[in-house]
Amino acid sequence: FSGNVLLRREQYRRADDLTFSSGVAAACVLGKVANCRTVLLRALRDHGDKVDAPALQEAIDRLAAALRRLQGPLTVDEVRGVEGDAARVYFNAFDHLIVRDKDNFFMRQRSRRPPLDRINCLLSFLYTLVVNDIRSALESVGLDPAVGYLHRDRPGRAGLALDLMEEFRPMADRLALSLVNLGQLQQGDFTLSDGGAVRMSDAARTTLLVTYQKRKQEEMTHPFLEEKMSLGLFYYVQALLFARFLRGELDGYPPVIWK
Repeated sequence: FSGNVLLRREQYRRADDLTFSSGVAAACVLGKVANCRTVLLRALRDHGDKVDAPALQEAIDRLAAALRRLQGPLTVDEVRGVEGDAARVYFNAFDHLIVRDKDNFFMRQRSRRPPLDRINCLLSFLYTLVVNDIRSALESVGLDPAVGYLHRDRPGRAGLALDLMEEFRPMADRLALSLVNLGQLQQGDFTLSDGGAVRMSDAARTTLLVTYQKRKQEEMTHPFLEEKMSLGLFYYVQALLFARFLRGELDGYPPVIWK
């Protein structure tokens, strides 16, 4: 950290600039919405015969409209509004992507604390893994994970880690879907508490952790750098690109947009 005091001072200064913050927020949400749309497009392509194609197509079109809205000048609150609408559209369509054991695995709506069904339980656990990895990546390049632009300051919240996590959420969603659709996780891997909260068994957690680590070892071409690297390295690269953006070496923050 000692060599990055200027970078962190710039991060804090920029966080007080609402125009700058709205640009960062829009970039992060644009990455998320584009990648959510890709998840739906892939499902339509790969499971067109098993899914409600018209419902998915409608969601895909509505997410395209959200992407167009994010191109214009927006305040941070307006960006949040677009993100909230897009998230509702996406998660309303998400249930169509689950093609196995629909009685036990379904998505009615996103529920966090506590997760109220098995899919939400899976997603919450995966999102925690991703945000922790991004937090470490930000610290390693000298940024403060707590000071974000879309996610404003709140005690105990890693705002910048949550900002950069947005573009990676759909990657976690696809991992959750593959675990369920391939039958790697079953109904019995989860328990329902009296209060309605769903918890994973230790064995299911281990399966999830192993699958996540394997996924991070897969190689992909980074869309901005056009270099092949392990997926786990993408977190570090995005933190590095954000630092370069703050230093004025890049005109904007380039989120990872999956093809």
